[in-house]
Amino acid sequence: MTIGPAGSQIFKFAIPMLLGNVFQQLYNIVDTIIIGQYIGKEALAAAGASFPVIFVLISLVIGITTGTTIIISQNYGAKNFTQVKRAIDTTFVYLFYASLLLTIIGLLFIETIWGWMGIPEEIRPDATIYFNIYAAGLILMFGYNAVSAILRGLGDSKTPLYFLIIASLLNVILDLLFVVGFKWGIGSVALATVISHGVSFVLCILYLNKTHTLIKIGFKKLIFDKEIFVKSVKIGLPTGFQHTFVALGMTAMMGIVSDFGTNSLAAFTIAIRIDSFAAMPAMNFSMALSTFVGQNIGANKLDRIRSGLNYTLLITSIISIAVSLIAWLFGNSLMQVFTNDAEVIKIGYQYLIIVCSFYVVFSAMFAVQGVLRGAGDTLIPMFITLFALWILRIPASYILAKYIGTDGIWLGIPIAWIFGLLAVFIYYKSGRWKKKQVIKRAEVDISAP
Repeated sequence: MTIGPAGSQIFKFAIPMLLGNVFQQLYNIVDTIIIGQYIGKEALAAAGASFPVIFVLISLVIGITTGTTIIISQNYGAKNFTQVKRAIDTTFVYLFYASLLLTIIGLLFIETIWGWMGIPEEIRPDATIYFNIYAAGLILMFGYNAVSAILRGLGDSKTPLYFLIIASLLNVILDLLFVVGFKWGIGSVALATVISHGVSFVLCILYLNKTHTLIKIGFKKLIFDKEIFVKSVKIGLPTGFQHTFVALGMTAMMGIVSDFGTNSLAAFTIAIRIDSFAAMPAMNFSMALSTFVGQNIGANKLDRIRSGLNYTLLITSIISIAVSLIAWLFGNSLMQVFTNDAEVIKIGYQYLIIVCSFYVVFSAMFAVQGVLRGAGDTLIPMFITLFALWILRIPASYILAKYIGTDGIWLGIPIAWIFGLLAVFIYYKSGRWKKKQVIKRAEVDISAP
């Protein structure tokens, strides 16, 4: 990604990654549709309550892994292949132990967490069943995400896509078999997702060990490099904290929504599924831009970064406008795919109308953050995100909800986005991120693998 037109390279890299995330989101979309149509809105609310808790558990780990991805991309751009291999090994060792620890924590404290969130008593048993099964499979999800993150750092966004398509189709089949055929209930939905994660992970490992020149994953021969891990933590910890506090913010939002009852919880669960699907183009082009920036910084080609950002802003703005129009015109119909409950549909549609109107702001904020993360500058974006979330979004949602109901909760979201965009753009224009390069010229190893 260090030579050739910046726009076409970012586009070609982002599209397979976007398609992969589309199929990955199908895990959640299909789960939500089947739960809503075949089990009921109570089970739908239970699954929705589980989502932010799972997000909290995995966010810090995935954030630190982002630091490893940045190290991989910059060393790969500098042709320092020895450090690339060590970073890959270190990632797998770290994620293995982290996944075991988080699974144990989740299983031990989930009942207490429901109390903190104010989850209604009638949905807690289903929420616990769903969460426990999902948490038991975290190691498989981490494994697949680790392979994907490593390949993105190397500039390969296509390989994980093929296996993820297979896994997504398997998830659909298992959902239908377990819920519609066997009538196993909400726990089987989580089980289908865990099995599908496992299949995608195993297939990736088998394929990579046979075909890839840099990645030969033998779990008995993995080398943990303390220096790389410390550097990954230093870079990735701010992003990890950012993701974690965003997840905690979602948990707090779930608590605010819970005050309005099961219908609002079910509507919120459906709406954020649609919302996460619609937000994927902005997030994936931001990730592609991060890899582009990382490799070009590693190759000492800073002049290419501005053109990469300008292209990303243009393409994501066009996509965001199109997505907003779809939400305005067909949001009601989209809600009906998940449930037939009129009140749930009404509340969820209002969420889509309010939040989707500001997708252009959201996509621009993510694009600028992509430049900063690719440079290894993750601390300031973390503080901006935390301020926007906890000082603006949560208080605004809480206060406005008292005056205008659930619509006030949804309005807090774009309020935070607007501030986040302004703050991160001002910091980008300061140019301080250019001094955050991970590798030094003396570290470059030009030997081929």
